[in-house]
Amino acid sequence: MSKRKKSETNQVRDSSSTLSLFPEAEIAQVLGVTPDDEKPPLEITTLWDYPKQSYGKTPKGNNKFQGVTPAFIIWNLVQRYTEPGDLVVDPMAGSGTTIDVCKEEGRKVTGYDIEPKHPEVIKNDARNIPLPDESVDLVFIDSPYGDNVSYSERPEDIGKISCEDERFYHELEKVAIEAHRILKPGKVMGWLIGDQWVKKTFTPVGFKLYERLTKYFETVDLMCVARRGQSSHTGVWHYRAKKFNFYLRGFKYLLIMRKPAKTTTRVKWAKYK
Repeated sequence: MSKRKKSETNQVRDSSSTLSLFPEAEIAQVLGVTPDDEKPPLEITTLWDYPKQSYGKTPKGNNKFQGVTPAFIIWNLVQRYTEPGDLVVDPMAGSGTTIDVCKEEGRKVTGYDIEPKHPEVIKNDARNIPLPDESVDLVFIDSPYGDNVSYSERPEDIGKISCEDERFYHELEKVAIEAHRILKPGKVMGWLIGDQWVKKTFTPVGFKLYERLTKYFETVDLMCVARRGQSSHTGVWHYRAKKFNFYLRGFKYLLIMRKPAKTTTRVKWAKYK
């Protein structure tokens, strides 16, 4: 056998022996292989793109719910930033995607919403979360992006305020302060948010929210999550975008923020005027 052929054979053997040190399921997960569609791949880049809303044999959330959260996002955050038995909180839980994912992954979970659409979601306003200070290991929020979707008929719903109005960001900041209060020092919050283009006006909702969050949190990273299943993903809207020279929304931001490990002063909120 030639020296080159012998070297290549040894490399294959070395590779095989290295892989044998790890469980088969773990290797498949890292490589993005999902046998039987049981678990999604662990994301390793800042571009996340999912062909469908849920995974596995059991639905997570309700894919008919307007603005339903992709279950893959929550799964990835749970895998990276929590351990089994940790408490995850979703203050705007909608159809309960966070609850369904966390229960399957062995995490404790509490979900709230101003208009619950899941039997285990507790009715509550995200601006006043009934949990003790520094008691939560992960917070996930998929908030309204403005008043483009009607989530409830309640007048105090943040989703009733236009994202072109500064009051919208003021109310979301109240939610951020509550998330900061309940998170343990050093723990992480993920916030999913999208921009708006309506009537020839672009509003950088993600940037404006991010600016507010940096008052209270450190940045871990910013993800772009491809938007799929949108009502604008049709031939008619594609035609309009070309004809009238505008862009359809192609992604949302996932803002991954960390509560500083040490906080010297309690965050206080000055009443909006």
